[in-house]
Amino acid sequence: MEQRGPFSREQIDHHLREAVIPLRLACVAPDGAPLVLSLWYLWRDGALWCATSPRAHVVKLLRDEPRCGFEVAGDAPPYRGVRGQGRADLVPEIGGSILEALVDRYVGTRESLFARRLLSRRNDEMAIQISPTNISSWDFARRMS
Repeated sequence: MEQRGPFSREQIDHHLREAVIPLRLACVAPDGAPLVLSLWYLWRDGALWCATSPRAHVVKLLRDEPRCGFEVAGDAPPYRGVRGQGRADLVPEIGGSILEALVDRYVGTRESLFARRLLSRRNDEMAIQISPTNISSWDFARRMS
């Protein structure tokens, strides 16, 4: 994997593990136009993992064109983050376990009404594995201080 920017590989791993914000995923629509959407994600074993309904539009887009772009960056200063390009693979057999891990990460409990509603669909979830082909980082903290 090609890597650029000020972050070391360890800093990239740390950012992707610790930033509890949605991932912005860029897909290619059938007409060739870019489409950007936000998904919860996990960083595991060098890949980004998301989960969604197998009927979601993003699943069709990624099935038709697995090349994608991604960004994990906050919206408030100091501006820093990680972005890249990769390939998305659809992995239905682990969709439920990825959803459970995402609920744990973003909701913090499986007992809330919201968490229970999400988890009620765990048997019908599609996991998305995004394997980065290149990754870059940026950090404007010094410039902004």
